[in-house]
Amino acid sequence: MAIGVLVGLLATCGCAADEPDPPRLRIEVVGTRPHDTEAFTQGLEVHGDVLYEGTGLRGRSTVRATDLRTGAELARADLPDPYFGEGIARAGDTLWQLTWQDGTAFARDPVTLETRAEAAYQGEGWGLCARNGRLIMSDGSNTLTFRDPATFAPTGSVTLKNRRGAHLNELDCAADGSVYANDYPTNRILRIDPDTGEVLGVADAADLLTREQRADADVLNGIAQLPGTDRFLITGKYWPTVFEVRFVPA
Repeated sequence: MAIGVLVGLLATCGCAADEPDPPRLRIEVVGTRPHDTEAFTQGLEVHGDVLYEGTGLRGRSTVRATDLRTGAELARADLPDPYFGEGIARAGDTLWQLTWQDGTAFARDPVTLETRAEAAYQGEGWGLCARNGRLIMSDGSNTLTFRDPATFAPTGSVTLKNRRGAHLNELDCAADGSVYANDYPTNRILRIDPDTGEVLGVADAADLLTREQRADADVLNGIAQLPGTDRFLITGKYWPTVFEVRFVPA
């Protein structure tokens, strides 16, 4: 194989020649529910019986709270133009919402979704999740940044040890301490150890939508564990379906 072809393949897969291949995970679908095909989904979050969803695009960005069981809308807030909404995460009694290139995070009331405060940050905002007294944020690179859940100040970071070419997007802080991350713009979901940066597993969601559904949909984006279970909700931008899944060894 020519060196140029090898380099191209390594860049495409986001790996290096000496990287170990992370274990493959299979996505087992255990249920489905309808999803708003007008939603440019940027983040999902489940807290108790409430499903939060953040959406993007300038002039169309929102955050919504719905009843997880019935789908009934409980609250909704629109992000004013020109903000471009990104990931969301609930930390205690605050729901944080990122913006893409605006350098502003919004701290919201988790019930009414009204803005309580704003916090500035450097760089881009992509995904966000919360666990064990800290926020974990992605910026589209292969690095995760840790933040204080009260002030949003950075407290540290970790860079992936393998899959170093990944573009980490939407995040979910799972109950077992790992972080599940969408690898933009692929259909891959990475399971990451946030303390070491090691990618513990890779799942491929390419087959969830039919060819006809993919024609009207955008990329995979949205993952949230159902509390007290081993199941997750996953969806994407303009997807017609939210899938309830398990990640199992391939």
